[in-house]
Amino acid sequence: MRNSFIKIFTIVCIALFSLKGNAQQDPMYTQYMYNMSVINPAYAIDDLGILNVGGIYRNQWAGIDGAPETANFFAHTGLTDRLEAGISIVHDEIGGIVKENNLFADVAYVLPVSETSKLSFGVKAGVTFFDANLSTLETGSDVVDPAAQNISEVFPNFGVGAYWFGDKYYVGLSAPNLFTAKHLENETGLARLGEENIHYFLTGGYVFDLNPNLKLKPAFMARAVEGAPLSVDITANVLLYNRFEVGAAYRFDETVSGLVNFRVTPELRIGYAYDYTTGNLGDFNDGTHEIMVLFDLDLLGLSKGYNVSPRFF
Repeated sequence: MRNSFIKIFTIVCIALFSLKGNAQQDPMYTQYMYNMSVINPAYAIDDLGILNVGGIYRNQWAGIDGAPETANFFAHTGLTDRLEAGISIVHDEIGGIVKENNLFADVAYVLPVSETSKLSFGVKAGVTFFDANLSTLETGSDVVDPAAQNISEVFPNFGVGAYWFGDKYYVGLSAPNLFTAKHLENETGLARLGEENIHYFLTGGYVFDLNPNLKLKPAFMARAVEGAPLSVDITANVLLYNRFEVGAAYRFDETVSGLVNFRVTPELRIGYAYDYTTGNLGDFNDGTHEIMVLFDLDLLGLSKGYNVSPRFF
């Protein structure tokens, strides 16, 4: 019991009291190239009549009591040939103690740049529900910690993004939350501070046709936030027969990953990613598991089955 408490307490402290220091606060995803609307409101599928629906569940540092878990759901579609809209829901939880729910609505405006490329600008607006049940932590001591108080807050979010893309490439720049929020204040003489900082994302990807049935798909994502080192993900996937995909990824000084996904039907794609922690923490967990589901609903009945060009990102 005491060991379990120490593990959960340590993770909760990292999540709360290190927010002002060297920490990434927003959830991380290995299959980010299929989860773009969550981090960039300008993401556009540019396919009128298709409703793109998806979700990702991430179990980080499996085997550690109280390790972070993240689940998100997103859906978006084209309203006109230049206007797209969507929603996203993100649930982030640590040890059943800290819970954060984000609800967003996105709107993107798409401009033709050339015959083969477009540029979209998007805004994201919503609310965050933050709860920390610190009083439920069992310390094994009769002494009451005055800092262990419950927190329940609701605060607004607003983000922006830009997305330049063609059929086989994209580059995106975004800040999904421009508002900062303090979860803990200086009360009763105790210095307790947890502040969310603005996260900036730069993403990109390309598809190389190696032969009619084989494609190489490199991609990258860089995250920057004040008080933390730059985080960079490099991914390389190979797509076979436009249906089966396998690849590897590296997050500098953090993890190496394996990815696989399969286009089960013309509308449904499922994927799995496994992260192995390369640092000292890797000795104390069983890795990170991430499951993805993507579904494209043809609202206008224009789909031509497997012969239709796949959406690469």
